[in-house]
Amino acid sequence: MDELVKYGLGERFKNEATLYPELIIARVISQSKKLYKIVADKGEMLAEVSGKFRYESSELFEYPAVGDFVMVSFERDDERAVIHKVLTRKSSFERTAVGVKGQRQVIAANIDYIFICMSLNNNFNLSRIERYLSVAYNSGAVPVIVLTKSDLCDNLDMAMAEIESASAFTDIIVTSAYDETNEELLRYLKPGITVSFIGSSGVGKSTLVNKLAGKEIFTTSEIGKDDKGRHTTSKREMILLPGGAILMDTPGMRELGVESVNLSASFADIDELAKQCKFSNCTHNKEPGCAVLKAVDEGILDVRRLENYIKLKKEAKYDGLSSKEIETEKSEEMFKDVGGMKGVKKHLKENNKRKY
Repeated sequence: MDELVKYGLGERFKNEATLYPELIIARVISQSKKLYKIVADKGEMLAEVSGKFRYESSELFEYPAVGDFVMVSFERDDERAVIHKVLTRKSSFERTAVGVKGQRQVIAANIDYIFICMSLNNNFNLSRIERYLSVAYNSGAVPVIVLTKSDLCDNLDMAMAEIESASAFTDIIVTSAYDETNEELLRYLKPGITVSFIGSSGVGKSTLVNKLAGKEIFTTSEIGKDDKGRHTTSKREMILLPGGAILMDTPGMRELGVESVNLSASFADIDELAKQCKFSNCTHNKEPGCAVLKAVDEGILDVRRLENYIKLKKEAKYDGLSSKEIETEKSEEMFKDVGGMKGVKKHLKENNKRKY
């Protein structure tokens, strides 16, 4: 188990694994099409899902993804494993499946911290931070904002004030090309903790990760005149960092959409204001008695932030829903495997009956 502990195995997954005593626990550390690389007590090896797994899985999100803890058996030569079960994810990043209508795909699972990188040069964009925060909060991972290239920022205090207004109380770390220690960032990179970095091209993710690793893991590319870089990684994989943290790098993290977002967490200020609106289904457009629009008029709420909130709401599946209805939709989605909230209530009711 020592090797798996290095890759983040904790009591939560150990306990669930006891439900399958005939199988061995492993973690998916790399993925290429339908073939996976796992790490188990026997070390690293290739794996594929069983025929039964494939037959019983009707949705793409049910398939293993990088970061998943899975239950496997080994073939006779012990050189390849068969995946029979994906253990319950504590966090997952999903996107609309490419080429498959109406399905979502998990591109990374069981991440503890997601570092949202934004450079303090011309790439600086508050709306983009809000978008990433909405996706990160929905995943179950803890977001941390990492501001790079602070040495290129003319007014750091002003930039920080703007970011804090959009951060939804998220931790913020400031770095620069001259920061060789990255002490603030290292506080999060504890042994067994799984992390990932997301952000636009050219913000310095690869440079930062290479510094943390103490060697060149990812190739860096020059930035053009528009402050945009080129994508330089293409393989989904997990890498052990010197301090014991696990880095998850997957190209798909760049393409995260807002099909599944948590607007209540990333726009908590607007949700609080919306509770004071005259109408419960207020869209914050032209309705009389709108507390949100009043806050904009009084300078309490930035109109850019409201416009981005409405834009993300339209892009996601929550267009036209009130804050309460959004939370209901999220609860139904969270517990859909047990029949939605009705299924949860039924389960709790049955458990209470058994107690008495």
